[in-house]
Amino acid sequence: MDDLTLNNYLIAFSLTLFAGISTSIGAVLAFFSKEKNYKILSLGLGFSAGVMIYVSFMEILVKSKESFFEIYKSEPLAEFLMIVCFFLGILLSAFIDYMIPKDVNPHEPKSSGELNVLKEDVKTSTLKLAHLKRTGIFTALAIGIHNFPEGFATFTASLESFSLGLSIAIAIAIHNIPEGMSISLPIYYATNSKKKAFWYATLSGLAEPIGAVVGFFLLYPFLQDSTLAIIFGIVAGIMIHISFDELLPASRIYGNAHTTILGICLGMLVMSLSLLAFI
Repeated sequence: MDDLTLNNYLIAFSLTLFAGISTSIGAVLAFFSKEKNYKILSLGLGFSAGVMIYVSFMEILVKSKESFFEIYKSEPLAEFLMIVCFFLGILLSAFIDYMIPKDVNPHEPKSSGELNVLKEDVKTSTLKLAHLKRTGIFTALAIGIHNFPEGFATFTASLESFSLGLSIAIAIAIHNIPEGMSISLPIYYATNSKKKAFWYATLSGLAEPIGAVVGFFLLYPFLQDSTLAIIFGIVAGIMIHISFDELLPASRIYGNAHTTILGICLGMLVMSLSLLAFI
């Protein structure tokens, strides 16, 4: 990374910011949520998972293994270290997920029935409204925590390759949309304020670029081939866990098996073509 310019860093940060503030799109969509929107959302979530799964196995893990091989000149050792880092990434993502209370976990998507319950609750007691607001605020905090490693993953990948970073940023942006909805809905129906709902969702998304900057400056003194090899392995693990734990189950809830698999295939196709275009 020695030959990177200021422009490279600005582009990487811009892609990370774009991915993060997509929670704002989800916040706005939540104000007009209808059943007919869900199949499109399901397709988008499947697409996002397809991109992440393809790029993790076909690109990021390959880069991790190549970096380890450059250091140790042993393919079996390089592959072993890559696998260790990959599963460390899965464990890290799973640990973060485990630490978030289930009722405010962004990995628990809202079905149409759950959305209707939220809307009905606005007519009920002050106690329920307070609970709704608490749910929205804690969901915003939970998503903010999740967005830290995602932001660092997008930023690091963008520094390595613009096409890789752009693909990951788009995938994360798509999956941030329903997260924005899960924040704004309870706050909106508890406070009747679109402005508050919008800003809570937006602020949670800003954790993504903050995570990129904080992570980068913490690791910058140690950025060398070995560090990058470890980071790429961990990033791949995080993205695979997000895909299978969050995106695919959410896609099935918002749509069905057909919309999910169609989204996955389209995501993989677009990802493969975009990588080919930059070879």
